[in-house]
Amino acid sequence: MNFFLPTELLDATRLTKAGQLTEATAALQRMLGAGLPVNSAALQARHGPPTIDGMVDGPEMVQPKLAPPGNRTFSDGIEDPAFRIKNKLNKPGLVNSLRGFIDQAAHGGFQLPGGLGHRAPTPIPAGLPIGAEFLACTFSNQAGSRPYKLYVPSGYHGQSVSLIVMLHGCTQSPDDFAAGTRMNAAAEEHTCLVAYPGQTSSANMQKCWNWFSAADQQRDAGEPSLIAGITREVMRDYAIDPRCVYIAGLSAGGAAAAIMGDAYPDLYAAIGVHSGLARGAARDMPSAFAAMQGNGAPAPRHARTGPAGSRPRVVPAIVFHGDKDTTVNPRNADFVVAQSGQGASLRRRVEKGQVAGGLAYSRMLHADASGETVVEQWVIHGAGHAWSGGSPAGSYTLPRGPDATGEMVRFFLEHPLPPGMHHK
Repeated sequence: MNFFLPTELLDATRLTKAGQLTEATAALQRMLGAGLPVNSAALQARHGPPTIDGMVDGPEMVQPKLAPPGNRTFSDGIEDPAFRIKNKLNKPGLVNSLRGFIDQAAHGGFQLPGGLGHRAPTPIPAGLPIGAEFLACTFSNQAGSRPYKLYVPSGYHGQSVSLIVMLHGCTQSPDDFAAGTRMNAAAEEHTCLVAYPGQTSSANMQKCWNWFSAADQQRDAGEPSLIAGITREVMRDYAIDPRCVYIAGLSAGGAAAAIMGDAYPDLYAAIGVHSGLARGAARDMPSAFAAMQGNGAPAPRHARTGPAGSRPRVVPAIVFHGDKDTTVNPRNADFVVAQSGQGASLRRRVEKGQVAGGLAYSRMLHADASGETVVEQWVIHGAGHAWSGGSPAGSYTLPRGPDATGEMVRFFLEHPLPPGMHHK
């Protein structure tokens, strides 16, 4: 079954892109007030009559033209009013999402795919350990330019160390994400470097990583090339152990981390995905909304092999998601786990626990034939869309949850890149 996007939704998309939130909200209110109508005359002329509830049978969705990555915002490419979504959308779910859109727009908090609602970034505390640095840098290549922050711990003196790349969520910044996750404190404890690539408002008006764009899901193209370029630049300038390079992110950043792990299994030894989505869950903005509601599905893993022609390796993954997340449906965590373990025979066991004075959780451990846990999934009971165990100094954190930062670092350091996998 396919779902026609109402013309009013497409109008609202264009108005939002132009910064006309009042007009966009009005367009959505007209649509909701009329019960999500379909422009039946136009659609019948082009594709035949719709069936009940706005659902139609028909061909695959028409793919939109996407603007160049440097000029694209979240809504570029929506040019065809007769878009069809292959996913089976739940109509009440879409209504609720759109009503949430209107509520947030009315309060200055418009929410985007993968997205965290608007909140002013929180500056990182000024005090740094003696000898530590938090550097502001910029990387450029053929796909554009991105700023990034780099934390160099006080214990780094030129010895071989690990690197963790951290991708923030929508409306966040590297400073805000560093404050909320407390990853710099973990870097001090374990003597590793942390890079925080920053999305720009020119690339996405809410500074979301464009995880839902087909042009930004490929190796050595678009945003993946920029993130990988930042990673390699740090590896060039510091004594980074090439076996110990990792990437993690929250929400849109978590979805981008899943893309990076799949596209660069020879660069990143393991990934961390918090409240994110699997690579290929969406190919454009309309399917992004479907995926966020849990109606997407992971794309098959890229069949990349090691230098010796071995089978594609399982990129170890640690996944966190709150089971009350209404922004990114918790089913997406299952899709990330399924994509990570694709092609492998893994055995699963479940552990239960609770943070002292905090939330309960379930921890699923997926082990390979040797008994090594290669995929770890944490379901935080009662948690919404926020970084578990984070600090209130940053935005979108849940201090009462298990320590996602500490568990990710522990998992990362247990999973170096296999011998012979890395190449520059």
